[in-house]
Amino acid sequence: MTENSNENALILLGCPQVPVQTSMALYLVHSLKQRGIRPVIAGTPAARKLMEVADPDRHYLPEMADIDAAIDEITEKRRDFDLCFVFIHNDSGVAYAGTMAYISKARVYALIFGEHAEDLAAEIEFPCEVVAAKAVHNPMPLKRKLDEVMQWAVSKR
Repeated sequence: MTENSNENALILLGCPQVPVQTSMALYLVHSLKQRGIRPVIAGTPAARKLMEVADPDRHYLPEMADIDAAIDEITEKRRDFDLCFVFIHNDSGVAYAGTMAYISKARVYALIFGEHAEDLAAEIEFPCEVVAAKAVHNPMPLKRKLDEVMQWAVSKR
């Protein structure tokens, strides 16, 4: 573990309609764990099932939760996080990120991907770090941008 071993990060996953979400979420979990940051995945039922199937032995998924239950815990001040990564490919993803920006003390990262990444990025009017790439089937554009952000994301804590 690193000096960040007491930190945790929430990863919010919406509808897994765009193929890159699952692989990028697992990649992000791996990256956070390498930095000693404990990841918690909160998602829709379909997004959680895809993650569970991709990691059946839970090497990368120490804790998973329903997305609405996780938001309720934060709203009710029963739990909070140091970092929050919200995967966004539609308007509801923007709404989840906006909610997190206002209810959590976490540093929020809006990970915007899909065909309309640039349009969605323009909708963000709340405090967060925006990482946007037109990635649908190929995760590499988003991976490259996420790698850049991760170089300084955990050091800003």
